[in-house]
Amino acid sequence: MKKLGKKFWSAMLIFGLIGQIAWVVENMYFNVFIYKMFHATASQISLMVGASSVAATITTILIGALSDKLGKRKMLICFGYIIWGISIVSFAFIRVDLLTPIAGSYVGACSLGISLVIIMDCVMTFFGSSANDAAYNAWITDCGDETNRGKIEGFNSMMPLVSILVVFGGFMGFDLDKTQSWTTIYLIIGGVVLLIGILGFFLIEESPQSAEVKNTCGPYWKTVLYSFSPSVLAKNKILYIVLGCFALFGISIQTYMPYLILYYEKSLLMTDYVLIMAPAIIIAAIITAFYGRRYDAKGFQRSILPSITILMLGYVILFFTRETVPVFIGSLFMMTGYMTGMAIFGAMIRDYIPAKKAGQFQGIRIIGQVLIPGIIGPAIGAFVLRDAEQIVNSDGTTSFLPNEGIWLAAFVTGLILVIALHGLFRALKK
Repeated sequence: MKKLGKKFWSAMLIFGLIGQIAWVVENMYFNVFIYKMFHATASQISLMVGASSVAATITTILIGALSDKLGKRKMLICFGYIIWGISIVSFAFIRVDLLTPIAGSYVGACSLGISLVIIMDCVMTFFGSSANDAAYNAWITDCGDETNRGKIEGFNSMMPLVSILVVFGGFMGFDLDKTQSWTTIYLIIGGVVLLIGILGFFLIEESPQSAEVKNTCGPYWKTVLYSFSPSVLAKNKILYIVLGCFALFGISIQTYMPYLILYYEKSLLMTDYVLIMAPAIIIAAIITAFYGRRYDAKGFQRSILPSITILMLGYVILFFTRETVPVFIGSLFMMTGYMTGMAIFGAMIRDYIPAKKAGQFQGIRIIGQVLIPGIIGPAIGAFVLRDAEQIVNSDGTTSFLPNEGIWLAAFVTGLILVIALHGLFRALKK
């Protein structure tokens, strides 16, 4: 059993949490940002999520292989976080008041603002994915082994929920209908990410296995394309089937996630949604922290099925209810199923990634985790919301209202996932 010291857990806590805080702002609040500041439509939100997913995938494939080739995860993590922070700060300057003189009108400024956010989201994603999705995830894989993978994933998968709690709590002090609030938010978060990158030079310790990986790598492009080789696929069939199931899981999540906050705030009129969500997040985070150990003790099948069942039960409750207490219960089930499912899929994928090939497989992992869900999920959500109710804003523009159809669509995708999982279980028995 590989013993992990306090320095590892401290680095994992700091980089995992701060990285996830930055991703939460992008994944859950960029859509709120362009909705409130520039009156974006559901299709424009879907486009932004899809474009970012493509950027994340290409980046992770290229940088994941580069981290293997260099054998230096630490350098890519630290420099990546620094530039990631700078790119986040740039959003503080995408404002209607600064864009109106350039565009010539308010409506033109809104259109230009949406375009700039989508472009800069891709730029920011490049640096964030380089540091977090590629190098950081490969570093975690290098540091663990089959005896502690579930524990690591349970801890790591708790970070997104904790980060949501931190972001929700922090955002309570801001009026998100005001430009000045967004400017402050981007300056603070970007600055913190930058400082964490600097801290990493003193906190992160390179895993000995990272250096060993360097000696096993061939030419760079061969390394980049390694996980896409038919021969590699044939040798690792279970891994690729798991990734396919993970993609279906992600599609279900991304069907509603880009519209989640807007649904609570605008459709359910829960302006205090943070107070409703915070207890659900805390409970779900605690459950997730311990649930990863179930994978170590009981295996994949007996740990993933309860997660999916809880997730889909949450969908059912949220589809049929609009009152505070049932919405809280539905949200608790939904988030618990979401994060425990992420932990179990993450542990399974890491266990089936061949030894000393972590970086080379981060690209194919991100295709299942980000690219496919990020394109298909929001597109399903946008299709469901194509005829959604419209409201007229104070400036005369219109905005859509998300409806409960997103939960039905997510549930249907969940049913397809259950069918696919049974195919995976049969493959595992063979």
